[in-house]
Amino acid sequence: MTHYLARLSPNPKNDILSGLTVALALVPEAIAFAFIAGIDPLVGLYGAFMMGLVTALIGGRPGMISGATGAMAVVMVHMIKIGNDVGLAYATPIENLGLYWLFITLLIVGAIQISAGLFRLGKFVRLIPHPVMMGFVNGLAIVIFISQLGLFKTTTEGKSSWMEGAPLYTMMALVGLTMLIMYLLPKLTTKIPSALFAIVSVALITIFGGIEVSTVGSFIRDGGGTGLQGSLPEFQNGLFNFLPTIEGHWGLIFSTAFILAAVGLIESLMTLNLIDEITESRGSGNRECIAQGTANILNGLFGGMGGCAMIGQSIINVNSGGRGRLSGIVAAIALLTFVLFGASIIEQIPIAALVGVMFMVVIGTFAWSSFRIIRKIPRKDAFILVLVSTITVLEDLAVAVLVGVIIAALVFAWENATMIRARKSIKSDGTKVYEIWGPLFFGSIQNFNAKFDLQNDPEKVEIDFIESRVSDHSGIEALQNLIEKYLNRGKQIRLTHLSPECKTLLLKANPAFEKVIEASVDDPRYYVVTDLVDREV
Repeated sequence: MTHYLARLSPNPKNDILSGLTVALALVPEAIAFAFIAGIDPLVGLYGAFMMGLVTALIGGRPGMISGATGAMAVVMVHMIKIGNDVGLAYATPIENLGLYWLFITLLIVGAIQISAGLFRLGKFVRLIPHPVMMGFVNGLAIVIFISQLGLFKTTTEGKSSWMEGAPLYTMMALVGLTMLIMYLLPKLTTKIPSALFAIVSVALITIFGGIEVSTVGSFIRDGGGTGLQGSLPEFQNGLFNFLPTIEGHWGLIFSTAFILAAVGLIESLMTLNLIDEITESRGSGNRECIAQGTANILNGLFGGMGGCAMIGQSIINVNSGGRGRLSGIVAAIALLTFVLFGASIIEQIPIAALVGVMFMVVIGTFAWSSFRIIRKIPRKDAFILVLVSTITVLEDLAVAVLVGVIIAALVFAWENATMIRARKSIKSDGTKVYEIWGPLFFGSIQNFNAKFDLQNDPEKVEIDFIESRVSDHSGIEALQNLIEKYLNRGKQIRLTHLSPECKTLLLKANPAFEKVIEASVDDPRYYVVTDLVDREV
């Protein structure tokens, strides 16, 4: 038992306290994202509980927190609205039909994410360039900051407006006090998580000081909810009885499921990568994919909102000392306990305290060094950094990362396409040697072909690949066409110093290549580093 607990947490005290801190920060986030998706807040809270517990137990790395997220909520809202409209159009109206469609969709999302893990696709997060990662971090920090500004609004008679006068000054003062406590406390002691101490301190000041402020309870009621008490929606004779209502809408269900799965995996794997850097350790992307999928399937079966990894709460956790799986388990169980038994207490926590915590997360998340290095790094990297940050804020995290990776890949391909070179020399027997330098692939074919003078070359030609390799089918085709042109002119051609992989590719494409490939004893040996480092548990 002691050994098992040691595996769950290297420092139980830190994990428990940081888990409690995260649980408090999860409450308004889960509620806010549920409102965005157009569903009951309790669905968001129970979804956060199931996501947090499952990923903490079997996820790809300790210390990472999952829950209901805004990135997935904005994808859900369209399908939920259509489902609700379809349900109300029946002769006997079905309320919340869009919510039941969501639960069915989450089953598909989970299956896709588990498949990604089983097929070991999680390792591809390591192909994300650093400028994309930095742009993602900066953009996400801005998104978190903007999302907190909405909490500086009040709702009166269904109309929302910005705070003014005393309420605004009180809110700002409490936010500032929370941030000040979080800044100063670690200088005095690191035994108490600064975020938890700040939340409790500000809550006590408002409760015993009789200060009227926006609280978790008022936030829920202003959004149209009734509080943390309540129950999940009941499935009428079983979830799968709602399958017939999807007839004619399966395209919407599957497209939404694929987008949700992609958004969830990208955000989760990017968060995993970031926490890896902060903690100087390494998690398993494939295992995280399976955990995310399992959690979303359970959400679909038991009535939760679903979700993915949460970068803000994950940073709160690791900065508060939560490095083991126990921190995530405590956060999930504490969140459920708040809903079931401590609702009346949690509803009294000032929103200002939670906003202050998230503002400190923003400050800690944003890569401030990007301002210092942006003029020192290559222009293409600076452009990608700014572009990814902008798209993350204006559009979507998944879109931003995909665009950044695509642009980085195109720039890389273009640069390598122009790098191919050919050093020319003549041997004593009159053979002309072309020593190729640089990769031969789809982008470099045109430059490669331009290096040869078929008309004026001597009877014997040798192409030396000691500093080059054939990388793809386009390269094979280009080489095959070049060989045929030389042979058609009655000239002899040999290929030397091909790597074993290149020989295999060429012979598989055309066994006739064996006549022109020279088997030399001094052929170099090539090893692919990623074959070793990409092996995951």
